Amino acid sequence: MLGDVTQTTQPPAPSPVPHRPRTPRIHRAWFVAAVTFVTIVGAAAFASLPGLLIEPLHSEFRWSRGTIGFAVSVNLALYGLTAPFAAALMDRFGIRRVVAVALSVIALGSLLTVWMTAPWQLVLYWGVLVGLGSGSMALAFAATVTNRWFVARRGLVTGILTAAGASGQLVFLPLLSWLIEHHGWHPAAVTVSLSALAVVPFVWLLLRDHPADVGLAPYGGVYAEKPAPVPGAARRAVTVLFKAARTGPFWLLAGTFAICGASTNGLVKTHFVPAAHDHGMPVTAAAGLLAVIGVFDVVGTIASGWFTDRFEARRLLAVYYALRGVSLLFLPMLLAPTVHPPMLLFIVFYGLDWVATVPPTIALCREHYGEDSAIVFGWVLASHQVGAAAIAFAGGVARDVFHSYDIVWYASGALCAMAALMALVIRRPRTPQALSAI
Repeated sequence: MLGDVTQTTQPPAPSPVPHRPRTPRIHRAWFVAAVTFVTIVGAAAFASLPGLLIEPLHSEFRWSRGTIGFAVSVNLALYGLTAPFAAALMDRFGIRRVVAVALSVIALGSLLTVWMTAPWQLVLYWGVLVGLGSGSMALAFAATVTNRWFVARRGLVTGILTAAGASGQLVFLPLLSWLIEHHGWHPAAVTVSLSALAVVPFVWLLLRDHPADVGLAPYGGVYAEKPAPVPGAARRAVTVLFKAARTGPFWLLAGTFAICGASTNGLVKTHFVPAAHDHGMPVTAAAGLLAVIGVFDVVGTIASGWFTDRFEARRLLAVYYALRGVSLLFLPMLLAPTVHPPMLLFIVFYGLDWVATVPPTIALCREHYGEDSAIVFGWVLASHQVGAAAIAFAGGVARDVFHSYDIVWYASGALCAMAALMALVIRRPRTPQALSAI
């Protein structure tokens, strides 16, 4: 009887405590952002090489600059067109897997160029393989990481991750130009391949797909369970495109970003070195100037992220495009055999503006399209790269026909003025996550 009394008077078992995420002193999101930064820096080698290859390939194989520019344009176009599907694939298979495979494809494509003997091989290896790989870990990678791991400081983190590409350019451009000048372009291609492979372990071992994987809330947000994998990545990417295409802001963002790509990756990154070389400047000196652009690009992009957290994004875009257009109109008068103060002023000014457009563009995508913003930005990035591809090819053809790049600089300056006007036309969203309501 006593045993029965003891049993019945036991206190009830405590109810299970709901899961509460840990609050570490330094939030894990910052470590994920750091790994993402290092990954983009290490992968930036492949983006630094095309402009340096034009003269060596023209000299060795006697291929026209238009032919080489076409391979670069295929690379740039696929870089952009792959991005929205990559964002959807990251939702389906996880960031780590997609980025690790993309880096491996880049390494393969760059290594195969060492044995090429015909233009179609350049198009296949550098244009298709490197283009697909680079597109799979393009700026949509940074946007996906930022959206998942950060609620506060999103603009600042976007600026930092965007600046990672410029930091990689700063590291690799002088190295690759030195290798090409002293040892030929083959060692430079091998360096790109090894750099891409070296980043894979960082991605696989240190990157995590979602804060819930380590029991955390996003930085500045509340804890949420990891969403289930989203099937039908390709279908979702296309569906989001069709929905976004029914809205005016999408076409304005895509149009301005196409001009952004045309005036940066397609024009300056691809043709600045050969254009400066046309005026008697050594290739290493011209590549060094591009690297200096990378220095100030880091400053300008991080500052742009800070501004995006505080000022209206569309007005920032208008200012950035207007200033870029003015600087491009002056460039033909500044090219000379030696580096002089006005050219350095252009490099500093242009560097501060290089990808400063990215944080406000991502912010506008987030304002208008909510949870689908990473995929929408992927399509906007596709337009960026299509614009870059068009100018990369057109610039090479213009050089072959007119024996000068001047007309391309002036045309790009005029396009930037158009982009500034288009940015001002973008309206504010009526409700958050407007796309989901369509």
